[in-house]
Amino acid sequence: MSRRILSCVLALSSATVSSCGGSPAVDTPADALSDTPVEQLTVEIVESHPFNDTSFTQGLEMEEDGTLLVGTGWTGESRIYRSTLDGRELTSQDLEPHFFGEGITRHGDTVWQLTWQAGLAIERDAESLAEVSRVSYPGEGWGLCSFDDELIMSDGTAELRRLDPDTFEERSRFTVTREGEPVAGLNELECVDGEIYANVFLTTDILRIDAATGDVTAVIDASSLPNRATDDPNHVLNGIAAVPGTDRFLLSGKRWPDLYEVELVAAQ
Repeated sequence: MSRRILSCVLALSSATVSSCGGSPAVDTPADALSDTPVEQLTVEIVESHPFNDTSFTQGLEMEEDGTLLVGTGWTGESRIYRSTLDGRELTSQDLEPHFFGEGITRHGDTVWQLTWQAGLAIERDAESLAEVSRVSYPGEGWGLCSFDDELIMSDGTAELRRLDPDTFEERSRFTVTREGEPVAGLNELECVDGEIYANVFLTTDILRIDAATGDVTAVIDASSLPNRATDDPNHVLNGIAAVPGTDRFLLSGKRWPDLYEVELVAAQ
């Protein structure tokens, strides 16, 4: 997600369930969720790749052909672009200067891009990234990912929204819980095989979430990743992309010069 630290901390501290695929929602009792074991994982760096250190990264995806889609934020600097893994930029589209860009995801021939507080999702042609249309939604937009028949959207709370991938219409919401307790600050998302990976804003934790129940099944400690961005409290971990055909992930951060290819391993 993206925003100045102060406003986000205030938003997070003021909320219990509010703040700064395709499986149906299931109403699971909290006492049942509390008995679900939560796996403890960490990351092991397999390879490091160059990354654009001017990118205030808000959304990250790897496409089937190995190219990257990157959505960036910050007022007056927000854009979406496609690049190769070695950092060669292929195409780019700027947002209007008053928009603060947020999460992105590709669904078929469409790329959706969120804005933080404008309440607008931008529909883009997946090849050219040119704007096709705009759709409004209530509240803030933070992260976005795609299953075969639905999109999943975060807004900084403990709730995730299920959206129609063609119209962006909201279908339902569900609460993410860890051992029965809601987890706020859900941010950048990645949808993989019925599971949602979500980083918790202002931390180096990534949650693995059962997309059907909202139950946290694993906590991934990514604190071992070197943050070589310039010293700024905004330059936090952000950007999760599954590497197609593997069990690896790409992880980065806001204005990070590095993109880390990692495997998830059991924590010691």
